[in-house]
Amino acid sequence: MSVFSYQQRNNIVLVSIIVLGCFLLYALSAIFSAILGAIVLYVMFRPFYLHLTEKRRWNTTLSALLIIFISLIAIVIPFLLLSIMVIEKIISFKTSSLPIDSWVDKIDMVTAEYLSQPRFAEDTLKKLGTYAADLFPSILGSAANIILTLLVLYFLLYFMLVQLREFEAGLLRYAPFSEQHSLKFAVALKNATYSNVLGQGIISLVQGFLLANGFWIVGLPDAIFWGVIATFISFLPVVGAPTLSIPAGLYLMLIGRTWSGVFIMAYGLLFIGNLDHVLRMVINKRIANTHPVISIIGVFIGLPLFGILGLVFGPVLLSYFILLTEIYETNRMAAERLERIRAIPSDEQF
Repeated sequence: MSVFSYQQRNNIVLVSIIVLGCFLLYALSAIFSAILGAIVLYVMFRPFYLHLTEKRRWNTTLSALLIIFISLIAIVIPFLLLSIMVIEKIISFKTSSLPIDSWVDKIDMVTAEYLSQPRFAEDTLKKLGTYAADLFPSILGSAANIILTLLVLYFLLYFMLVQLREFEAGLLRYAPFSEQHSLKFAVALKNATYSNVLGQGIISLVQGFLLANGFWIVGLPDAIFWGVIATFISFLPVVGAPTLSIPAGLYLMLIGRTWSGVFIMAYGLLFIGNLDHVLRMVINKRIANTHPVISIIGVFIGLPLFGILGLVFGPVLLSYFILLTEIYETNRMAAERLERIRAIPSDEQF
């Protein structure tokens, strides 16, 4: 006869599962971005996959491969190329013919006189260079890691799509909450992903294009480059692309083009800024609404973990965490309500 009771053996198994699960999570930390990316792409392309396989009766393998090809062409490859362009441009600033040193000296003279900060521009430029280098580390020195991440991502995505029904049935079976809450979580998961990825992506692309167009109109150099930078920082709801028009306007004023500087600042702050609010209202009505606080905190969470991808993954992760917290709170309240009902004597329940 065993020295352990059934409950004790079950507790030992539970502790073993937790310890082993923590070890596995630690071991998988290197490919966590691939796992999260597969989940995001699965949620985004699931309706299209079902349309192909169930309505048009396409082969499941062919449909999955088509989605992988579309995501590579439309999302991954452009993102990598734009990131490489940004890094090369940042590096080229050191050897460019632009009179950056003279601009820095002029700004430092002004800040020394009015703000008692004699090296404000110089220190800020150094911090921005360090931040940019930290933001895009994997693009420069870890091509093998990028390839490995993409292989794992698409390997997971392929089987998640091809075995879609089995995959979702397994999630429902092993989910730590009821089927009703699981389905509710799935809907909320889709809305959060669409809002953070698709909705914010559309807004960022529009802002980047409009800012590049404005820079081109006033004759600023490297308009496309600054449009790409605007696309990236547009994921920050408080900062956004319109703020780039402020240093651009100041630069134009410093070189004597006062009216052009006034125009680009008004164009960015008034036109692009107000258009941003209109786009958010339209997209939030059609997709879902993500609170700006979630976006800001999510970005600060995601950047140290995923680099530039943290602009997307950070808010998505935080939204998922909040959804799980809401479901936990709902389950806890339901359990307390059930306990109160059970505590009432049977003759008083009716």
